[in-house]
Amino acid sequence: MTEAAIAPAAFDARRPPSRELLDVCVHCGFCLTTCPTYLLWGEEMDSPRGRITLMKAGLEGRAQMTPSFARHFDACLGCLACVTACPSGVRYGPLIEATRAQVERRHRRGRGDRLYRRLIFALFPHPRRLRIVAVPLIPYRALRPVLERSGVVARLPGRLRALATLAPSVGARALVRGVAARTAARGTAPGETPRLRVGLLTGCVQRVFFGEVNRATARILASEGCEVIAPPGQGCCGALAVHAGRDRDARACARRLIDVFERTALDRIVVNAAGCGSVMKEYGELLADDPAWAARAAAFAAKVRDVSELLVELGPARAPRHPLPMRLAYHDACHLAHAQGIRAQPRALLAAIPGVELVPLEEAEICCGSAGIWNLVEPEPAAQLGARKAAAIAAAAPDAVATANPGCLLQIGASARRTGQRWPLFHPAELVDASMRGVPVGELLRRRR
Repeated sequence: MTEAAIAPAAFDARRPPSRELLDVCVHCGFCLTTCPTYLLWGEEMDSPRGRITLMKAGLEGRAQMTPSFARHFDACLGCLACVTACPSGVRYGPLIEATRAQVERRHRRGRGDRLYRRLIFALFPHPRRLRIVAVPLIPYRALRPVLERSGVVARLPGRLRALATLAPSVGARALVRGVAARTAARGTAPGETPRLRVGLLTGCVQRVFFGEVNRATARILASEGCEVIAPPGQGCCGALAVHAGRDRDARACARRLIDVFERTALDRIVVNAAGCGSVMKEYGELLADDPAWAARAAAFAAKVRDVSELLVELGPARAPRHPLPMRLAYHDACHLAHAQGIRAQPRALLAAIPGVELVPLEEAEICCGSAGIWNLVEPEPAAQLGARKAAAIAAAAPDAVATANPGCLLQIGASARRTGQRWPLFHPAELVDASMRGVPVGELLRRRR
């Protein structure tokens, strides 16, 4: 008996991919050269237009939820480079998210795969749990070079190897330091109203492993005359769940986050993680069919800004910038460039730092292989894409690399180590903050080597 004979229909009636959105695709093929999995494997069904063909077949009852059907969607990074390349304006993001939710609900994974994915979602969206699990990473920071050179890490099974390779280097102080609940606006006259009252998303992985990015973000905005509020009690925004097809979890996260931020009057909600920002801007769509939350979600989403986007909106900088002479490679995080269309703003902020020379990267539109949890569940192709990105960065010969997403920072760092490179890695906010504070460039780079 074939797998199709015993498989359920591909989709049920609960939010399947939209026929209207599917019909926009004319199958021209412009997406092919920007799709990471098509570049790796050259398979039509592992391209955006091929996956759209499968979605149509599922919607029309011509395909079943077989393991091979599900596999093509599991393999998709959801990087949305195809959206940038598409001349017809296909909204591939809602299509792959709806399909992934169907796969997650209707496809029976193997026991090991199910347990592994449950482990990921039992940890990463929960900062308190993540901090506890991160404690062993403090000694691992010193041991990792020895373990990697000895080949111990390379001999681990694929997914365990991915966890060991991607694990961030953290110190004890970093795990306990947070960002202030309120950072007062600076540079305003006594009694003067702050330019904006801004809510700051502290995130999950960002909060635990990249807390300095949050602190730098708060300092920058405060220096530009904004009052920054980091509401206590905020949790996961739901981005990882959306990208993995866990739509119920994502909607629950969105409701909780909206409720927390609504308790304070805010002009904007600022995000410094590309994946989080792209999902938060779509809360109106995520909760559109929930009468109690639809209007609240749309109002919340309208206030969301990436930190680079907000700083450009504020206009000419008030706080002075000090020189940071360096050749800097900027990597476009996919959910900033392709999902949000934000490319010029971070480059403008970095180029405005005296002494910074931005160096272009080949294949800038190709994903580094991070893609939410994709590099954890698909470690081999993720490593191939990481090596490809590392080669492009090496060819540019920068002094440092900047990118605006924690997953990209971890992925590029792991890929650099595998290929024998040691670039200092930064979030753009850290560099702007260092320039404002006059940190010497030698000291700045030395801290990250």
